[in-house]
Amino acid sequence: MQESKSVVHKQKDLLINIYLDPYNKRVRVEDSQGNLSKIISESEKIAKIHNAEKLIFKARKEQMQMLLERGFRFEGIIDRYFLGSDCFLFSKFYRSERYANHHWVKEDEILHHVLLLERQSEIIKPPIVYQFHKLGEADVSELANLYRSVFEVYPTPLNNPDFIRKTMEDGTIYVGFKVKNKIVSAASAEVNSLFQNAELTDCATLKEHRKYGLMKVLLKKLEEELITRGIYCAYSLARSLSFGMNAALFQLGYCYRGRMTNNCYIYNKLEDMNIWVRDLSSSSTSFGNLPKVEITE
Repeated sequence: MQESKSVVHKQKDLLINIYLDPYNKRVRVEDSQGNLSKIISESEKIAKIHNAEKLIFKARKEQMQMLLERGFRFEGIIDRYFLGSDCFLFSKFYRSERYANHHWVKEDEILHHVLLLERQSEIIKPPIVYQFHKLGEADVSELANLYRSVFEVYPTPLNNPDFIRKTMEDGTIYVGFKVKNKIVSAASAEVNSLFQNAELTDCATLKEHRKYGLMKVLLKKLEEELITRGIYCAYSLARSLSFGMNAALFQLGYCYRGRMTNNCYIYNKLEDMNIWVRDLSSSSTSFGNLPKVEITE
């Protein structure tokens, strides 16, 4: 299996930043400039060369009409993604099986029940046995063990310590809770310094520790760190079949912005992912009675 990688495709009248993701059998256009008609054609050629089943296009508002005309399907929005301007997510599918969805009604039911929940203005302090940490290079092996224990499959090779180390070097922030020096819950913020946004991702808690709301605390801590860096666009993709993760994001103030069909291999199969977005510039970061813990390098 080839590794995922970012490439730049350049011609005299266009430039495309593309992410090749062979594991998830998809290609993603991260950004583009120039002749839009040719950009779409070149992107489709690249997707077919790499046998992609799905082509994702991160578009600006002025690109939407042509993408619809060229057969792309609108899947959602990430507010303020491009340095404060909205990102519109479009996709095209190249296999009927990749487009087919057998869980859509169930996912709608889960979302319906999530949206009936009350928002939470405060986060309750977990038991004292849980110690918060910013995680670093010394933790990569244990992080890999955590992700290996929680996920049978995952969109990225987080069961590989070297991969986690590389993401840290590239600017991804990891935080977690430890019990007796063992990581039992972790999450990360993948920072896009070019467009000043961050994806909150890699959320995992061992099953026996899931009743204490640890993930909500970790996400709040990541938000605090992002605000100190001047990053106000925070978003997350949650498994559409997971009531717990979608509920956590909704209760923390995230807004539902769409669903990406058969987007990636996660948990134990190819799954749909719900898009959740939050504007940190106008969000409360109250922790209730949880004492502030500084995130230090």
